[in-house]
Amino acid sequence: MKKGIHPENYRFVVFKDMSNGTSFLSKSTAATKETILHEDGKEYPVIKLEISNTSHPFYTGKNVLVDTAGRIDKFKKRYAKKD
Repeated sequence: MKKGIHPENYRFVVFKDMSNGTSFLSKSTAATKETILHEDGKEYPVIKLEISNTSHPFYTGKNVLVDTAGRIDKFKKRYAKKD
């Protein structure tokens, strides 16, 4: 790694998912003025997230179901043999 290009001010930060309220602690250099009391009893800076792995449909497996039966019927109706 090159010297002098990486930030030096890493600190613990709580990332809070605003859509479901879950939070996790990690290190970051992101700037924030807000703080939050974490579950370990210490106060940390907080970064608010709109979506995280706990609420994203790809990671939770709660994808929107595709109406395959409706699509098949539509296909058959459109391309059916015409007498």
